[in-house]
Amino acid sequence: MANDPNWNLPEVPTFTLTSPDFSDGDALPDWARGADAGGEDRSPALEWSGAPEGTQSYVLTVYDPDAPTGSGFWHWSLTDLPASTTSLPQGAGTDDALLPAEALRRRNEYGTDTFLGAAPPAGHGPHRYVFTLSALDVPVLEAPADATPAVVGFLLREHLLGRAQLTGTQETPASCRPAPRRRRRPSLPRE
Repeated sequence: MANDPNWNLPEVPTFTLTSPDFSDGDALPDWARGADAGGEDRSPALEWSGAPEGTQSYVLTVYDPDAPTGSGFWHWSLTDLPASTTSLPQGAGTDDALLPAEALRRRNEYGTDTFLGAAPPAGHGPHRYVFTLSALDVPVLEAPADATPAVVGFLLREHLLGRAQLTGTQETPASCRPAPRRRRRPSLPRE
């Protein structure tokens, strides 16, 4: 698969991650698009089960491997979700009241700590949004407060017990490209 987001990740047992808002491989709801792309930047509800024995916490990331950046694009990152957590409600990506108290929001590509909705470039084709839930053998992932999702991914490797993934898609048709900006003619001095 082109741009395989798992190509260099360690092999670990898998468990189940689902959403009542979309099925694996299907389109994300329009409200899960970015606000600048006609959506609401609202994260979908997530549910999981079957985590490996010894799980003490989870890390959740959302990654677009198809972004035309050379390194993909991270949309969301949470660490320190307690092992007792088995779901997140719709909108948890922007509302702290919907997250377990222990959970820590981490940076996304824009440097904010909220869920960034899907917003692929117009005409670029379908993009995949890979929701990855990593089960860890520690209750707290020791990571700097400003850790990026890539740093979080690096730090969790030595504590990784299992991984669950769910992929949604989104596309922005070429017809949605913004109109080209018209150049203004320089005004001539009045005489």
